[in-house]
Amino acid sequence: ANGTTDGPGSIRWQKFHRGNLKYTRPYLIEFMYLDTIQISNLTLLNSPSWNANPVYSRIEDSYIVSGDDCIAVKSGWDEYGISFGMPTKQLVIRRLTCISPYSATTALGSEMSGGIQDVRAEDIYVKRLSLHTIKWVFWMTGNYKHADNHYDSNALPVIQGINYKDIVVHNVSMAARLEGIEGDPFTQICIANVTIGMAAKAKKVPWTYTDVEGITSGVSPRPCDLLPDQGQKKITACDFPAEPLSINRVVLKTCTYRVNHM
Repeated sequence: ANGTTDGPGSIRWQKFHRGNLKYTRPYLIEFMYLDTIQISNLTLLNSPSWNANPVYSRIEDSYIVSGDDCIAVKSGWDEYGISFGMPTKQLVIRRLTCISPYSATTALGSEMSGGIQDVRAEDIYVKRLSLHTIKWVFWMTGNYKHADNHYDSNALPVIQGINYKDIVVHNVSMAARLEGIEGDPFTQICIANVTIGMAAKAKKVPWTYTDVEGITSGVSPRPCDLLPDQGQKKITACDFPAEPLSINRVVLKTCTYRVNHM
C-alpha cells in the first residue's frame, strides 16, 4: 500500500486516561491468520492503540521505529486469552531492525495468558549486547492490572528459564527490577558475564527484586542473595546450546585479483 492512515487517536487517548473509555481502544490495522502479506510504503499516524496488529501471523524483514515495544509477543488478555486458548508458538523473529527509545525490542507479554510455546531458549536469549544510557538493564514483572473483575486470580503463569549473557552497559539508572508473583515466583533465571556502569545519579540500590529465583556469575554490580554468584567454574546453566545458529554456518569466501603493472 501507499499513503497515510491517520487515527485520529487523541480523543480516545484522552477518554482512556480519564477512565471514561468503556471499551478497548481500536487498532489502525489488524490482520489475522496471515503469512504472505507485505506492508510497505505506508505511514500510520495517531493510533488509538497499536498501529499494525498482526494476529496469529508471522513477521520478518522489518524496520520498526516505535514509541513502545517494537514487537510484543501476546496470546490474549487474562481470562479472555485463557478461554480462546490459542498460544503463540513456533515463533521466529528475524531480520529485524528496531529503534525504541523507551521500551523493548522484543517483549514477551504483557497479555500472554493464552500461552507462549515452542520458543526455543536460544531464540529469546540476549547475547553480546552493548547498551548506553538506559533506565533498567533487566526488567521483569508479573504486576499488570486488569481493567475489570472478570479474571481468575488463581490462573497463574509459569515464567522460567530466562538467560542473559555477555552484556556491557554504560550510564544506567538501575541495574534491574525483577518482580515475580507472590506464591508464583519466576525461576531458573541465569545472568552471566555482565558489566553494568552506573550513572552518576543512579539509584543507591542497583538491584531490586521480589519473588524470583536464579543464579549469576561474573555480574557487576553484584546482585544480592536471591541471585547468588556461582563462580565461573561452577556455573553451567548459563551456557548456550551447543548447536550453532544458521548464521554461524556461513563461510565467507575470499578471492584475489592480481594487477600487472606495465
